[in-house]
Amino acid sequence: MTPTAPRTFHLPAGSAADGPYALAIDPERAGWGYSSLRVLDLPAGGEHAWETGDSEWIVLPLAGACTVAVGSASNDGKDSSASGELFTLHGRESVFSGVTDFAYLPRDAHARVTSAAGGRFALTGARCERALPARYGPAADVAVELRGSGVCSRQVNNFAAAGAFACDKLIAVEVLTPGGNWSSYPPHKHDEYRPGQESALEEIYYFEVAAAHGTPGLGYQRVTPSGPGKETDVLAEVRTGDAVLIPDGWHGPSIAAPGHDLYYLNVMAGPGAERAWLICDHPEHAWIRDTWPSTPVDPRLPLYAAPHADGTGPATPPPGEAR
Repeated sequence: MTPTAPRTFHLPAGSAADGPYALAIDPERAGWGYSSLRVLDLPAGGEHAWETGDSEWIVLPLAGACTVAVGSASNDGKDSSASGELFTLHGRESVFSGVTDFAYLPRDAHARVTSAAGGRFALTGARCERALPARYGPAADVAVELRGSGVCSRQVNNFAAAGAFACDKLIAVEVLTPGGNWSSYPPHKHDEYRPGQESALEEIYYFEVAAAHGTPGLGYQRVTPSGPGKETDVLAEVRTGDAVLIPDGWHGPSIAAPGHDLYYLNVMAGPGAERAWLICDHPEHAWIRDTWPSTPVDPRLPLYAAPHADGTGPATPPPGEAR
């Protein structure tokens, strides 16, 4: 992939496109060591193949359904995915319509994604050491969490959170914020290793914003310096297809404009031996957490819930029964 300036933290839609990818972020382009994200747009009947290389990947449908085939790494130019494992992903209409299933792909493999009706698919990746088995992740197994309260309420789809789904390095979740709310708040960081207190994790935010009354939506993302040598400073107006790179710093809030629900996909990885998401709240804003127990969760949440294993009904509590 053709590198861009490594210290460009806000990537507007289309600015980091590369070949078949509407968005292509790898460690070289980002200027760090582990985290990757690609967004693949496929037409009806389209397909795309790639070598997973030194990274593990999760194929996550953003809109549409697909089939994912994975086989051993190809050393002779032949496609080995046809003789490997095959996963059918039912996907979803959009990131605002429901929880999706997904497929985990190991490092050192050959992968192929095909879509009969076309769609948009996120490939979340992380450089890793272990080659874990390829697996299917059912939508019914995704834990849907309601985090915060009041105007800080948001929904987190923990499809590949640490402790929720086994990966070597990769941590990935989806966050949905109702219009007018603040998410990723209080501002927090995970840019240094402090045993039992904080992880060192690079992070990518990928955004989609719900339109309303025929008008495309927007949101805002803030990142502020957290100390000497950790001076990432971003104030970005974000729209559908944008990404923000966070190598360090206090990040948050992520602000949803009134009337426009905000979605972002978080992709994280780092050098630590333990795969953990341990954060440190900004000391000037951490007090907001103390207000949450006495404030109701936004009644608009959850925007949707994971299905039961039999494909019917929600598998998560209705508003007000989870925090």
